[in-house]
Amino acid sequence: MNRRRLLKTAFCSSLALGLNLRRSEAAPDTPAGSLELLAIGDFGSAEESQWAVARGMTRYTQALPKPPHGMLMLGDNFYGGGMGSVDSPRWKKGFEDCYPKEVFPGPCWAILGNHDYAETAGQEKAELDYAKRPEGTRWTMPAKYYRLDLPKENPVITLLMIDTDWEPINRAIHAKLAEQRPIWMTDEEKKAQMAWLEKELQSKRAPFTAVVGHHPVYSNGPHNDTKELVDELAPLLETHGVHVYLGGHDHDLQHLEIQGKKTSFVISGGGGRRLTDIHENHSAEFAQAVFGFSHLSITTDKLVLRHIDANGKLLHAFEKTPDFKWKTV
Repeated sequence: MNRRRLLKTAFCSSLALGLNLRRSEAAPDTPAGSLELLAIGDFGSAEESQWAVARGMTRYTQALPKPPHGMLMLGDNFYGGGMGSVDSPRWKKGFEDCYPKEVFPGPCWAILGNHDYAETAGQEKAELDYAKRPEGTRWTMPAKYYRLDLPKENPVITLLMIDTDWEPINRAIHAKLAEQRPIWMTDEEKKAQMAWLEKELQSKRAPFTAVVGHHPVYSNGPHNDTKELVDELAPLLETHGVHVYLGGHDHDLQHLEIQGKKTSFVISGGGGRRLTDIHENHSAEFAQAVFGFSHLSITTDKLVLRHIDANGKLLHAFEKTPDFKWKTV
């Protein structure tokens, strides 16, 4: 498979016991003037594995030459219920304390995952409302979908943060619960979002564009490809030249390059929920069931994405140029 690597691991409950036993490897140098972002998905388990990944992120971040400009929170932000309001104690323990401001001072740009709809009635509204607290918070979710151009002056990347909790996708995942209450975007919301997304993709953008959604378009995880996103979203990514689609949902780290597609498909779902098996749906540049997170370093002429495990070890990295050329590094 030449450079391509497919690393397969089955879930083992003992894996979590090995987290944070090694010191973090030296963090990479960051280019002058680069935009640095961390990304983490499927993290809100309230289990030791979430804290282990957070500790690894803390050590990794403290070793960087400069703090990251912000974090991308890729959905399934809180599992297990109890998140029906902005006053839930889980906000402090599972967000403010777990990812402390002293280490991660920048905004934490969040999107919704299926469990953010399904765990507690009204949880998605609580997550939107928490971002509006008068006293302020790093938790940033101005709407279910929104645009970021970073940095504000001379942006190097346009991020289109979307909600992929569409009716057929979430109904298939939460079939029994779906009989009791809707746990997805309304049809009107979805139509409005897709019209907004196409308009944004047709507009002037930074040298790099990433679309960020919870569910994967293509995946070697147990949820497989998401048919609705393959049918409706993937053509937009291709037509309008999106460099990266970044998601979670499968509890692993992946990097897929689909033949004939400009877009790199990345999954960063190892934030703290129990791991899931890797399948061989596609030839993969990297696919491993492991706790961890991702680090994006972006300049006007290069985007580098690194998958890092909970011990701070670099597992995989690739770089991409504005003209869609890429290589592992």
